[in-house]
Amino acid sequence: MTATDVIYQRRVAAIVYAAEIDNVSEAARVFGVARQTLSEWIGLARRYGISALVPKGRRRPQQPNEMATWEIEAILAEAVARPTLGAGRLLEHLADREVHRSKSGVQKVLSRHGLGTRRQRVAALAAITAGTAGVVSRAAEPFGFCHWAAAPGDLVGLDAFYVGKLKGIGPVWQLTAVDTHSRWAIAELYLGRVNSRMAGDFLRLVLTRLADIDIELSAIVTDNGPEFTGKAFTDTAAALDVDHHRTPPRSPDHNAVCERLQGTILEEFYRPTFHRGRVGDVALLNRQLQGWLHRYNTRRRNHGNWMRGRTPTELVESAQRAELSPRPVASTV
Repeated sequence: MTATDVIYQRRVAAIVYAAEIDNVSEAARVFGVARQTLSEWIGLARRYGISALVPKGRRRPQQPNEMATWEIEAILAEAVARPTLGAGRLLEHLADREVHRSKSGVQKVLSRHGLGTRRQRVAALAAITAGTAGVVSRAAEPFGFCHWAAAPGDLVGLDAFYVGKLKGIGPVWQLTAVDTHSRWAIAELYLGRVNSRMAGDFLRLVLTRLADIDIELSAIVTDNGPEFTGKAFTDTAAALDVDHHRTPPRSPDHNAVCERLQGTILEEFYRPTFHRGRVGDVALLNRQLQGWLHRYNTRRRNHGNWMRGRTPTELVESAQRAELSPRPVASTV
């Protein structure tokens, strides 16, 4: 029985009791309503029938600055599609959908619909995936840190990242490179455990891609993994005239920019992708990764202490303008 049924039956009972005792005032006192209200109920029943006593639903008042329904739907869709992003990060993607709202406004919508936290959004995406594709996935948590270099290309961090063992494919690894000054990122996926030959090929790829944006690679920093200490990799670095620095053992903070980038890729790319469904093609996954990296390098704003809301593209262009600008010549007296 609903609340509407309870109210309807109470009104009918009050009218019946008033008719039995032939006293509207006493019936109103017994049922705890005003005499005028009971008289109105009786008049409605006489004119339109007993069904007129059913409570009428009231439309919620529309506020002049209230979000449109399509805006709310866009916010919820983006939040579930990118569950690891908070309200501030979602603003960039919402702008692509012509939704221009404040961070607090977006957060209120998410909280109102039970998506206010990362855990809730990841759980929602996992539930949708399980209901539509029959794939059950687990929720997970994030991580972070920061570093510095004088100019683009002065120091590029390299690292190997284990993506996971994909069903029907096998173990998948990612080789990652990030320019310490501009945070320009490069990454490629490889089937099987990466070795020094693969790492050497990746170093050539990094050199080429940085040259495409007019960055000259001078030095790299890696950990002491076998893929970076093997002869194939060290010979490649020497042949390319790239200085190779290694971090001290058990000191990942010495390559913190690369470690942090891999945490960002994990949060913002891999987890949403794997929660959407089963991945059965490494080539397709790599193309999706390249698309994410393009957005990361050109549009995603980094709000860390060094980047301060800038994109990697903006830092590269700024450094190149500074290099081309004429420097003042000191005069002698």
